[in-house]
Amino acid sequence: MKEIEISKIINDLDKYKIIDIRDSYIYNLDSIPNSINIPKNFLIMNPENYLNVNDTYYIYCSYGVTSKEVCKILTNKGYDVVNIIGGFNEYKLKKHIFKD
Repeated sequence: MKEIEISKIINDLDKYKIIDIRDSYIYNLDSIPNSINIPKNFLIMNPENYLNVNDTYYIYCSYGVTSKEVCKILTNKGYDVVNIIGGFNEYKLKKHIFKD
């Protein structure tokens, strides 16, 4: 399974297909810019409705634990996914260091 640190992509977020798997109400409070929200259960149950097997997706949750598990499941189903280590919490810690 692939993983990446947010610091590696933070300055080019618009170049990546980023998926937030947290519940919608949490996503609406704050999220990584240019990410889309597909709650975990929807994504796991019907990935074909949301993902293209020819694309790479970067997936995050709050702390990177749930997204790691989701990435394992999706990888086993043939999707190219990358877990963002540390999730949204890590993004919040790093955004002021690497942006601007």
